[in-house]
Amino acid sequence: MSKQVISLQSKLVKSSVLSSVLAGGLALILLLAVASYQTMQVHDEIMDEIADMLLRADLRDHAGNQVDELSEQFHIAYQLGLDDLILTTSEDEHDISQLHLSQLAVASEHGFSFHWQDGQIWRSYVAEEDGLHVIVVQPLKYRFKEIAATSLGYAAILLLLWFLQWAIVHFMIGRQFKRIQQLSQQIAEKNQHDLTPIIPTQPELKELQPMLQQLNKLLGRVEQSLIAEQRFTADASHELRSPLSAIQLRLQVLKRKYQQQPELAQDLEQIQRDVSRGTQVLENLLLLARLDPTDAASLNKSTVSIADLVQEVLQSLTPFIQEKAIQIQLDVQEIQVQGNPELLFSCLRNLIDNAVRYAAPQGCIWIEAKPHELMHEICIADNGQAVTDEVLARLGERFYRALGSKTQGSGLGLSICKKIIELHAGKIEFSRAEQGGLKVRILLPKAQL
Repeated sequence: MSKQVISLQSKLVKSSVLSSVLAGGLALILLLAVASYQTMQVHDEIMDEIADMLLRADLRDHAGNQVDELSEQFHIAYQLGLDDLILTTSEDEHDISQLHLSQLAVASEHGFSFHWQDGQIWRSYVAEEDGLHVIVVQPLKYRFKEIAATSLGYAAILLLLWFLQWAIVHFMIGRQFKRIQQLSQQIAEKNQHDLTPIIPTQPELKELQPMLQQLNKLLGRVEQSLIAEQRFTADASHELRSPLSAIQLRLQVLKRKYQQQPELAQDLEQIQRDVSRGTQVLENLLLLARLDPTDAASLNKSTVSIADLVQEVLQSLTPFIQEKAIQIQLDVQEIQVQGNPELLFSCLRNLIDNAVRYAAPQGCIWIEAKPHELMHEICIADNGQAVTDEVLARLGERFYRALGSKTQGSGLGLSICKKIIELHAGKIEFSRAEQGGLKVRILLPKAQL
């Protein structure tokens, strides 16, 4: 199932603008209804006025000219008659003779009505006075055009208002969300060295107060846990190192004292190895406790030459390599990475020491280092016992050691390596080596020149 992510800011802007669009749409419909009603009323009044002027005025005076102006302006046709005699008619683009107005005057009641003729709807008005009868007609399409023009004006204003509202709402909501971004930045800056309560910017957002209170409580609990862990680490370092060192010294004295008794000396040697292993486990546990991935940003880094680092590691492991007569095959190019020299030395030493331990006697270890565009690659492989899928899946777990392994170890070396590589924003992979043993592949960021 794909992860769904939504933007609260976008949803707020969309909801605000959508509600405005719905309200504006309803307002536009009401405006259209009012505009239609008013337009119909105004044009009906003009038709009534023209009819009244035709019935009462002398068409040769100023009133006649006014009738013609109104008729032309509003696309109104008229006809004035006396019985069957037509006294006057309008002169415009409408062919009023085809409207059969005389028959219309007889068939229609006095007043306004609608008629369908010549493929369009007409509005007509019929009036009669002192034997004179007048018919005034107008195509409704001109009224519709006027209503449409008014509606387009309203719609254009609404569109402009909607755009302005979107811009204002987007700006205002974005401005308010800057507080959340500031809070996010404050949270991101927290680490094991700074777990003090987060102080929000003023004025505070009421909706964020409950979340901020719970977050500060969580920071307090984390701080207490770290303090307890650091206290335990310090106590363990002091309380366990000293006794183990004392036991080692006592065992050395006993070995010299009973060196003439082979069986007892052999038992003491085994006890000393067990104590040494316990000391190494303690050192590894303390190192793991200090390796916190959240410290990656504050980790002291410098440009590290992998070739030089490999040579230092090999020199430190020379006695063990010579003891098993291991052959080292080097293909290390001059590459540089950005990292902590001490931690990277510890990582490579663990990996190469692990390869020496598990390689066959008089076997071979292959060490390669190659440059890549963004990350540099380091590979360490041995020709030891073949590694099963189950073992590969669990490599890197704390205290895990493959069943049947006859080499000494604590099962923490690869865990330490994984932590160190994580601190350097790199990757570590385990696979079967072509030569039969284990292959470890490391990717580390290249040094910034």
